[in-house]
Amino acid sequence: MNKITTDILIIGAGPVGLFTVFEAGLLGLKCHIIDALEKPGGQCSEIYPKKPIYDIPGMPEVLAGSLIDSLLEQIKPFSPGYTLGERAEKLIRNDDGSFEVITNKGLIHNSKVIAISAGLGSFEPRKPPINNIDNFEGKGVEYMIKDLDFYKDKKVIISGGGDSALDWTIVLSKIAKKVTLIHRRTKFRGAFDSVEKVQDLKNKSLIDVITPSEVLKLNGSNKLQSVSIKLNGLDKLIETDYFIPLFGLIPKLGGLVDWGLEINTNSIVVNNALDYQTNIPGIFAVGDINTYPGKLKLILCGFHEATLMCQAAFKIIFPNKKNILKYTTVSGVQGFDGSTRKTDNSIIKSIE
Repeated sequence: MNKITTDILIIGAGPVGLFTVFEAGLLGLKCHIIDALEKPGGQCSEIYPKKPIYDIPGMPEVLAGSLIDSLLEQIKPFSPGYTLGERAEKLIRNDDGSFEVITNKGLIHNSKVIAISAGLGSFEPRKPPINNIDNFEGKGVEYMIKDLDFYKDKKVIISGGGDSALDWTIVLSKIAKKVTLIHRRTKFRGAFDSVEKVQDLKNKSLIDVITPSEVLKLNGSNKLQSVSIKLNGLDKLIETDYFIPLFGLIPKLGGLVDWGLEINTNSIVVNNALDYQTNIPGIFAVGDINTYPGKLKLILCGFHEATLMCQAAFKIIFPNKKNILKYTTVSGVQGFDGSTRKTDNSIIKSIE
Protein backbone atom coordinates (compact mmCIF):
# COMPACT_ATOMS: atom_id res chain seq x y z
CA MET A 1 0.00 0.00 0.00
CA ASN A 2 1.35 3.46 -0.93
CA LYS A 3 2.63 5.65 1.91
CA ILE A 4 3.57 9.33 1.86
CA THR A 5 5.96 10.60 4.55
CA THR A 6 6.31 14.27 5.45
CA ASP A 7 7.17 16.53 8.39
CA ILE A 8 3.78 18.25 8.71
CA LEU A 9 0.59 16.78 7.30
CA ILE A 10 -1.87 19.60 6.62
CA ILE A 11 -5.55 18.74 6.39
CA GLY A 12 -7.27 21.43 4.38
CA ALA A 13 -5.95 23.39 1.38
CA GLY A 14 -7.70 26.68 2.13
CA PRO A 15 -5.78 29.95 2.58
CA VAL A 16 -4.63 29.11 6.12
CA GLY A 17 -3.47 25.64 5.12
CA LEU A 18 -1.51 27.09 2.21
CA PHE A 19 0.10 29.76 4.37
CA THR A 20 1.09 27.04 6.84
CA VAL A 21 3.27 25.59 4.06
CA PHE A 22 5.07 28.93 3.77
CA GLU A 23 5.74 29.31 7.50
CA ALA A 24 6.85 25.68 7.77
CA GLY A 25 9.08 26.12 4.72
CA LEU A 26 10.91 29.01 6.37
CA LEU A 27 11.87 26.51 9.09
CA GLY A 28 12.98 23.89 6.60
CA LEU A 29 9.94 21.67 7.23
CA LYS A 30 8.35 19.69 4.41
CA CYS A 31 4.54 19.70 4.11
CA HIS A 32 1.91 17.57 2.41
CA ILE A 33 -1.73 18.67 2.07
CA ILE A 34 -4.90 16.58 2.00
CA ASP A 35 -8.15 18.14 0.77
CA ALA A 36 -11.50 16.66 -0.23
CA LEU A 37 -11.84 19.17 -3.07
CA GLU A 38 -10.20 18.59 -6.42
CA LYS A 39 -8.10 21.78 -6.31
CA PRO A 40 -6.45 23.93 -3.61
CA GLY A 41 -8.19 26.98 -2.21
CA GLY A 42 -11.05 25.68 -0.09
CA GLN A 43 -14.14 27.90 -0.04
CA CYS A 44 -12.20 30.76 -1.64
CA SER A 45 -11.84 28.70 -4.82
CA GLU A 46 -14.93 26.53 -4.66
CA ILE A 47 -17.64 28.88 -3.42
CA TYR A 48 -16.73 32.53 -3.93
CA PRO A 49 -13.60 32.91 -6.11
CA LYS A 50 -14.84 36.26 -7.48
CA LYS A 51 -15.83 37.70 -4.10
CA PRO A 52 -13.69 40.65 -2.93
CA ILE A 53 -11.84 40.37 0.40
CA TYR A 54 -10.86 43.57 2.17
CA ASP A 55 -9.04 42.56 5.37
CA ILE A 56 -5.82 41.02 4.03
CA PRO A 57 -2.92 43.23 5.20
CA GLY A 58 -1.33 45.21 2.37
CA MET A 59 -4.18 44.42 -0.05
CA PRO A 60 -6.94 47.07 -0.11
CA GLU A 61 -9.02 44.61 -2.12
CA VAL A 62 -8.33 41.13 -3.46
CA LEU A 63 -10.62 38.56 -5.05
CA ALA A 64 -10.76 35.31 -3.09
CA GLY A 65 -9.53 33.31 -6.08
CA SER A 66 -6.67 35.75 -6.67
CA LEU A 67 -5.63 35.44 -3.02
CA ILE A 68 -5.33 31.67 -3.50
CA ASP A 69 -3.27 32.19 -6.68
CA SER A 70 -0.89 34.44 -4.74
CA LEU A 71 -0.57 31.96 -1.87
CA LEU A 72 0.17 29.12 -4.30
CA GLU A 73 2.87 31.26 -5.91
CA GLN A 74 4.29 32.12 -2.48
CA ILE A 75 4.73 28.47 -1.46
CA LYS A 76 6.19 27.25 -4.75
CA PRO A 77 9.79 27.33 -3.44
CA PHE A 78 8.84 24.75 -0.78
CA SER A 79 7.33 22.20 -3.19
CA PRO A 80 4.48 20.88 -1.01
CA GLY A 81 2.82 17.58 -1.86
CA TYR A 82 -0.91 17.32 -2.51
CA THR A 83 -3.53 14.62 -2.08
CA LEU A 84 -6.65 16.19 -3.59
CA GLY A 85 -10.12 14.77 -3.98
CA GLU A 86 -9.69 12.59 -0.89
CA ARG A 87 -10.87 12.92 2.72
CA ALA A 88 -8.74 12.31 5.77
CA GLU A 89 -10.61 9.64 7.72
CA LYS A 90 -8.67 7.22 9.93
CA LEU A 91 -5.98 8.22 12.45
CA ILE A 92 -3.36 5.85 13.88
CA ARG A 93 -0.72 6.77 16.50
CA ASN A 94 2.51 4.82 15.95
CA ASP A 95 4.83 3.56 18.70
CA ASP A 96 7.45 6.17 17.76
CA GLY A 97 4.93 8.97 18.33
CA SER A 98 4.30 9.71 14.67
CA PHE A 99 0.89 9.59 13.05
CA GLU A 100 -0.64 7.77 10.13
CA VAL A 101 -3.66 9.27 8.42
CA ILE A 102 -5.58 7.12 5.95
CA THR A 103 -7.86 8.71 3.38
CA ASN A 104 -11.19 7.41 2.14
CA LYS A 105 -9.33 5.97 -0.86
CA GLY A 106 -6.82 4.10 1.29
CA LEU A 107 -3.76 6.31 0.81
CA ILE A 108 -1.55 6.39 3.93
CA HIS A 109 0.21 9.55 5.10
CA ASN A 110 2.90 9.46 7.82
CA SER A 111 4.05 12.53 9.76
CA LYS A 112 5.23 13.65 13.18
CA VAL A 113 2.86 16.62 13.22
CA ILE A 114 -0.67 17.15 11.92
CA ALA A 115 -2.09 20.61 11.25
CA ILE A 116 -5.85 20.64 10.78
CA SER A 117 -6.85 23.70 8.75
CA ALA A 118 -10.11 22.41 7.37
CA GLY A 119 -12.07 25.65 7.63
CA LEU A 120 -15.66 24.69 8.34
CA GLY A 121 -14.79 21.07 7.70
CA SER A 122 -16.57 19.35 4.89
CA PHE A 123 -19.74 21.27 4.15
CA GLU A 124 -23.01 21.21 2.33
CA PRO A 125 -25.38 24.07 1.53
CA ARG A 126 -28.25 24.86 3.83
CA LYS A 127 -31.30 24.28 1.63
CA PRO A 128 -34.59 26.17 1.93
CA PRO A 129 -37.65 24.04 2.75
CA ILE A 130 -39.00 23.79 -0.80
CA ASN A 131 -40.48 20.38 -1.56
CA ASN A 132 -39.31 20.02 -5.15
CA ILE A 133 -35.94 21.80 -4.92
CA ASP A 134 -33.96 18.57 -5.42
CA ASN A 135 -35.58 18.12 -8.83
CA PHE A 136 -34.02 21.33 -10.13
CA GLU A 137 -30.49 21.05 -8.74
CA GLY A 138 -28.16 21.51 -11.69
CA LYS A 139 -31.17 22.51 -13.78
CA GLY A 140 -31.52 26.09 -12.59
CA VAL A 141 -30.91 25.76 -8.85
CA GLU A 142 -27.35 26.59 -7.78
CA TYR A 143 -25.99 26.85 -4.25
CA MET A 144 -22.56 28.24 -5.19
CA ILE A 145 -21.44 30.82 -7.74
CA LYS A 146 -18.24 29.70 -9.45
CA ASP A 147 -18.25 31.16 -12.95
CA LEU A 148 -19.77 34.61 -13.45
CA ASP A 149 -20.07 34.13 -17.22
CA PHE A 150 -22.54 31.35 -16.44
CA TYR A 151 -25.09 34.06 -15.54
CA LYS A 152 -24.38 36.54 -18.32
CA ASP A 153 -27.60 37.94 -19.78
CA LYS A 154 -29.69 35.56 -17.63
CA LYS A 155 -32.54 36.19 -15.21
CA VAL A 156 -31.42 35.37 -11.67
CA ILE A 157 -33.26 35.17 -8.36
CA ILE A 158 -31.19 35.26 -5.17
CA SER A 159 -32.74 34.37 -1.83
CA GLY A 160 -31.21 35.26 1.52
CA GLY A 161 -30.52 38.15 3.86
CA GLY A 162 -26.85 37.89 4.81
CA ASP A 163 -23.56 39.06 3.38
CA SER A 164 -23.38 36.40 0.66
CA ALA A 165 -26.82 37.23 -0.71
CA LEU A 166 -26.09 40.96 -0.66
CA ASP A 167 -22.60 40.67 -2.17
CA TRP A 168 -23.63 38.38 -5.00
CA THR A 169 -26.65 40.56 -5.79
CA ILE A 170 -24.24 43.46 -6.28
CA VAL A 171 -21.81 41.45 -8.40
CA LEU A 172 -24.43 39.79 -10.61
CA SER A 173 -26.27 43.09 -11.18
CA LYS A 174 -23.40 43.98 -13.55
CA ILE A 175 -23.60 40.70 -15.47
CA ALA A 176 -27.08 39.20 -15.43
CA LYS A 177 -30.01 40.43 -17.51
CA LYS A 178 -32.13 40.80 -14.39
CA VAL A 179 -31.45 40.18 -10.68
CA THR A 180 -34.14 39.81 -8.04
CA LEU A 181 -33.28 39.59 -4.36
CA ILE A 182 -35.90 37.96 -2.14
CA HIS A 183 -35.75 37.91 1.65
CA ARG A 184 -38.31 36.74 4.18
CA ARG A 185 -37.70 39.81 6.39
CA THR A 186 -37.62 43.53 5.65
CA LYS A 187 -34.29 43.87 7.44
CA PHE A 188 -31.02 42.57 6.00
CA ARG A 189 -28.18 41.37 8.18
CA GLY A 190 -24.92 42.24 6.51
CA ALA A 191 -22.21 44.82 6.11
CA PHE A 192 -23.56 48.38 6.10
CA ASP A 193 -21.81 49.20 2.83
CA SER A 194 -23.36 46.18 1.08
CA VAL A 195 -26.84 47.07 2.29
CA GLU A 196 -26.37 50.64 1.02
CA LYS A 197 -25.18 49.44 -2.39
CA VAL A 198 -28.17 47.11 -2.78
CA GLN A 199 -30.50 49.95 -1.78
CA ASP A 200 -28.89 52.19 -4.39
CA LEU A 201 -29.23 49.54 -7.10
CA LYS A 202 -32.89 49.14 -6.24
CA ASN A 203 -33.47 52.91 -6.28
CA LYS A 204 -31.93 53.06 -9.77
CA SER A 205 -34.19 50.17 -10.93
CA LEU A 206 -31.11 48.06 -11.69
CA ILE A 207 -32.38 45.21 -9.48
CA ASP A 208 -35.63 44.16 -7.81
CA VAL A 209 -35.81 43.64 -4.05
CA ILE A 210 -38.85 41.77 -2.73
CA THR A 211 -39.45 41.74 1.06
CA PRO A 212 -40.90 40.25 3.13
CA SER A 213 -41.35 37.18 0.99
CA GLU A 214 -39.87 33.77 0.26
CA VAL A 215 -39.84 31.25 -2.54
CA LEU A 216 -42.47 28.56 -1.98
CA LYS A 217 -42.30 26.47 -5.15
CA LEU A 218 -40.15 25.96 -8.24
CA ASN A 219 -41.75 25.50 -11.65
CA GLY A 220 -40.56 24.03 -14.93
CA SER A 221 -40.41 20.86 -16.99
CA ASN A 222 -36.83 19.83 -17.80
CA LYS A 223 -35.31 22.93 -16.17
CA LEU A 224 -36.32 25.83 -13.96
CA GLN A 225 -38.62 28.35 -15.61
CA SER A 226 -40.19 30.28 -12.73
CA VAL A 227 -40.62 30.45 -8.96
CA SER A 228 -43.77 30.94 -6.92
CA ILE A 229 -43.70 33.40 -4.01
CA LYS A 230 -46.20 34.84 -1.56
CA LEU A 231 -46.28 38.65 -1.45
CA ASN A 232 -48.79 40.68 0.58
CA GLY A 233 -50.94 37.58 0.92
CA LEU A 234 -51.10 36.98 -2.83
CA ASP A 235 -49.46 34.30 -4.96
CA LYS A 236 -47.01 35.63 -7.52
CA LEU A 237 -45.05 33.95 -10.31
CA ILE A 238 -41.59 35.24 -11.31
CA GLU A 239 -39.87 33.96 -14.44
CA THR A 240 -36.19 33.13 -14.00
CA ASP A 241 -33.33 31.11 -15.42
CA TYR A 242 -31.60 30.53 -12.09
CA PHE A 243 -32.56 30.38 -8.44
CA ILE A 244 -29.66 30.79 -5.97
CA PRO A 245 -30.60 30.29 -2.29
CA LEU A 246 -27.76 31.57 -0.09
CA PHE A 247 -28.58 30.48 3.44
CA GLY A 248 -25.09 29.50 4.53
CA LEU A 249 -23.36 26.15 4.91
CA ILE A 250 -23.79 23.24 7.29
CA PRO A 251 -20.34 22.32 8.58
CA LYS A 252 -19.41 18.70 9.14
CA LEU A 253 -16.14 17.41 10.58
CA GLY A 254 -16.41 14.05 8.82
CA GLY A 255 -13.92 11.43 10.00
CA LEU A 256 -12.23 13.90 12.35
CA VAL A 257 -14.98 13.34 14.92
CA ASP A 258 -13.59 9.84 15.55
CA TRP A 259 -10.03 10.96 16.28
CA GLY A 260 -10.55 11.65 19.99
CA LEU A 261 -10.26 15.43 19.60
CA GLU A 262 -12.04 17.74 22.00
CA ILE A 263 -14.85 19.26 19.95
CA ASN A 264 -17.22 22.07 20.82
CA THR A 265 -20.10 22.86 18.42
CA ASN A 266 -18.33 21.56 15.30
CA SER A 267 -15.05 23.28 16.19
CA ILE A 268 -11.85 21.77 17.57
CA VAL A 269 -10.76 23.12 20.96
CA VAL A 270 -7.14 24.31 21.07
CA ASN A 271 -4.78 25.90 23.58
CA ASN A 272 -4.36 29.43 22.24
CA ALA A 273 -2.19 30.46 25.20
CA LEU A 274 0.66 28.42 23.69
CA ASP A 275 0.58 27.07 20.16
CA TYR A 276 -2.95 26.07 19.04
CA GLN A 277 -2.34 22.43 19.90
CA THR A 278 -5.34 20.20 20.49
CA ASN A 279 -5.83 17.78 23.37
CA ILE A 280 -3.76 15.26 21.37
CA PRO A 281 -0.04 16.19 21.47
CA GLY A 282 1.32 16.70 17.98
CA ILE A 283 -2.04 17.58 16.45
CA PHE A 284 -2.78 21.27 15.93
CA ALA A 285 -5.82 23.10 14.56
CA VAL A 286 -5.62 26.52 12.91
CA GLY A 287 -8.07 28.78 11.13
CA ASP A 288 -11.86 28.57 11.22
CA ILE A 289 -11.83 24.92 12.33
CA ASN A 290 -10.58 25.75 15.83
CA THR A 291 -12.13 27.44 18.84
CA TYR A 292 -10.82 29.17 21.97
CA PRO A 293 -11.85 32.15 24.12
CA GLY A 294 -11.95 35.28 21.97
CA LYS A 295 -11.72 33.37 18.67
CA LEU A 296 -12.32 35.42 15.51
CA LYS A 297 -13.02 33.50 12.30
CA LEU A 298 -10.90 35.66 10.00
CA ILE A 299 -8.31 34.59 7.44
CA LEU A 300 -5.72 36.96 8.88
CA CYS A 301 -6.18 35.43 12.35
CA GLY A 302 -5.61 32.00 10.83
CA PHE A 303 -2.35 33.23 9.32
CA HIS A 304 -1.16 34.27 12.79
CA GLU A 305 -2.18 30.93 14.29
CA ALA A 306 -0.34 29.03 11.56
CA THR A 307 2.84 31.01 12.22
CA LEU A 308 2.94 30.15 15.92
CA MET A 309 1.90 26.55 15.24
CA CYS A 310 4.87 25.99 12.92
CA GLN A 311 7.29 27.22 15.58
CA ALA A 312 5.90 24.62 17.97
CA ALA A 313 5.95 21.93 15.27
CA PHE A 314 9.68 22.52 14.72
CA LYS A 315 10.35 21.65 18.38
CA ILE A 316 8.42 18.40 18.03
CA ILE A 317 10.10 17.36 14.79
CA PHE A 318 13.60 18.47 15.85
CA PRO A 319 13.64 18.32 19.67
CA ASN A 320 17.43 18.62 19.83
CA LYS A 321 17.77 21.56 17.46
CA LYS A 322 17.50 25.22 18.38
CA ASN A 323 15.46 27.36 16.04
CA ILE A 324 16.66 30.95 15.72
CA LEU A 325 14.01 33.32 14.37
CA LYS A 326 15.15 34.95 11.13
CA TYR A 327 13.37 37.62 9.15
CA THR A 328 12.71 36.84 5.49
CA THR A 329 14.07 40.29 4.55
CA VAL A 330 17.43 39.14 5.90
CA SER A 331 17.52 35.42 5.27
CA GLY A 332 15.52 35.21 2.05
CA VAL A 333 13.16 32.35 1.28
CA GLN A 334 14.98 29.14 0.54
CA GLY A 335 13.21 26.30 -1.22
CA PHE A 336 14.00 22.62 -1.01
CA ASP A 337 15.68 22.91 -4.41
CA GLY A 338 18.20 25.31 -2.90
CA SER A 339 16.84 28.38 -4.71
CA THR A 340 16.45 31.58 -2.71
CA ARG A 341 14.12 34.55 -3.19
CA LYS A 342 13.71 37.83 -1.36
CA THR A 343 10.96 38.36 -0.49
CA ASP A 344 -16.68 43.37 11.61
CA ASN A 345 -19.96 43.23 13.27
CA SER A 346 -23.11 42.75 11.12
CA ILE A 347 -25.48 45.70 10.89
CA ILE A 348 -29.22 45.32 10.60
CA LYS A 349 -30.75 47.69 8.08
CA SER A 350 -33.98 47.81 6.12
CA ILE A 351 -34.23 48.21 2.38
CA GLU A 352 -37.35 50.19 1.78
